[in-house]
Amino acid sequence: MKKEIMFIFLCLIMLGFVSGACKLDVTMINQDPYSAVPGEYVKLVFQVDGVENPDCKEVTFELIPQYPLVFDPNTSSIRKVSSGNYKRGYLSALIATYKVRVDWDALDGDNPIDVRYWSSSDSTDSWTVEQFNLNVENVIADFEVYVKDYDETTRIITFEILNIENNDVEALTIEVPKQDNISIKGSNKNIVGDLDSNEYTTAEFEAIPKDGEISLKITYTDEIGVRRSLEKIVVFDSSYFNGRIADQTSTPWLTYIIILVVLFFVGRWIWKRRKRKHHEEKRR
Repeated sequence: MKKEIMFIFLCLIMLGFVSGACKLDVTMINQDPYSAVPGEYVKLVFQVDGVENPDCKEVTFELIPQYPLVFDPNTSSIRKVSSGNYKRGYLSALIATYKVRVDWDALDGDNPIDVRYWSSSDSTDSWTVEQFNLNVENVIADFEVYVKDYDETTRIITFEILNIENNDVEALTIEVPKQDNISIKGSNKNIVGDLDSNEYTTAEFEAIPKDGEISLKITYTDEIGVRRSLEKIVVFDSSYFNGRIADQTSTPWLTYIIILVVLFFVGRWIWKRRKRKHHEEKRR
């Protein structure tokens, strides 16, 4: 009987030891925005359950700073908390929040990210590593821009814009900011509308450009409805257009010859008609 009581007593002690052991559980509870965009910030929130247990002592949690995540300088990836310091009515969990950039080369779709955590109650001093997914969608567009034409007589400069990314854009706007190398007459903004991937469009401005670099501001709405802007530099070289202007304004010699021939025959016809009319009047 004493042996049975002793066995039950030992079981209760072991049960109390097991129930008091530190057990941590990690969940990623939010990603904002969803999907993340390469080159931009994303907010990640993790919840660590089990830290209400004082047996966990000090708990260390880390979002591992590796591809596709980029931490800003002097930004810590580690969060620490002393366990057991939670009151009734409050969330008994560690909330670890991070604001990090997404690598420019992050692939569309789910990209694996790793976290690790450790409790000072663990005598082995080993970290537990878990993997989660960061959803990425590259909606950023890019453009190639050229000076397609400049007509000195009308002062119309034409820019050609090519969408070189795989993403369609809406409400594309071209703006020529104030600068030394170009003087805009009239509006300095041109709304050219939607532009699909690998398609091109043009934007015209009345302007007086100088040889050199011209800065353009390109604004568009991406596929998730975000308004974005970027700057492009184009080079204007008037020598490419001077010859074309001369060719358009000068009249070829053949044109002069044709005009003279036409005038000769028209004049001869008029002279013959008048001569015939004069003879008819004499006969009367």
